[in-house]
Amino acid sequence: MPGNDHLPLAGRRAVVTGAGRGIGRSIALVLAEAGADVGVTARTSADIEQLVALIKEKGRHGLAVACDVTDADQVQHMATTLLDGLGGIDILVNNAGNAGSHKFVDHPDELWHRMLAVNLTSVYYVSKAFVPTLIAQRYGRIITIASITSRIGGRYIAAYAASKHGVLGLTRSLATELLPYNITVNAICPGYVDTPMTDANVSNISSLTGMTEEKAREALAKSSPQQRLIEPEEVAAIALFLAQDSSKGITGQAINVDGGGVMS
Repeated sequence: MPGNDHLPLAGRRAVVTGAGRGIGRSIALVLAEAGADVGVTARTSADIEQLVALIKEKGRHGLAVACDVTDADQVQHMATTLLDGLGGIDILVNNAGNAGSHKFVDHPDELWHRMLAVNLTSVYYVSKAFVPTLIAQRYGRIITIASITSRIGGRYIAAYAASKHGVLGLTRSLATELLPYNITVNAICPGYVDTPMTDANVSNISSLTGMTEEKAREALAKSSPQQRLIEPEEVAAIALFLAQDSSKGITGQAINVDGGGVMS
């Protein structure tokens, strides 16, 4: 698009997982607005095809590939398709994830394995698929959307918290290993964000406690010192910052976006 050379991500190519809605969608759009071509992936084709149309409206190249990021073969196919379609990659955003809760007594093994698969193993699979390209060009930005639960524990979220703590460990290890290649690796740790995933949490709380959904949402908002849910665009703004060359001195970090609930 003529006149876009001044944009901070002009000429860059990005991939965003879990991009169909919520945080991932917001990140894909803000990267496109900053000048990047963006490949997006999620399980639901309709969501990402609609997103690609919006990316193209911004004058950027967009490409959608449906993928279950817990399946290594699907991830490899997705990575090959997006690398070919975009002509490479400079920015990887690992956003795909899910939440689930249960008391630890009688905790379902299925929930444990599902949380680890979707929140941690998927980040391993996706990063493994794209990192060789980043190493070969000796440049890259890897940004993983973790959770404030990467930093703390909580009742009824043993599986979720374990998976998100694992994400932080993987982030820091990759940051160290990829330092020689001019690749930064960072995590963003949001609190409760106003997304469909939080809507599902609200419904779950309501069904478990008998609380109305309105009261459940209010309780989640009040868990933040700012007494509100974080907006997806706030998380996207941090992702955009970490994607730029001006953030090259930041790696191996976990940046909290939780209204001041955890100050470390």
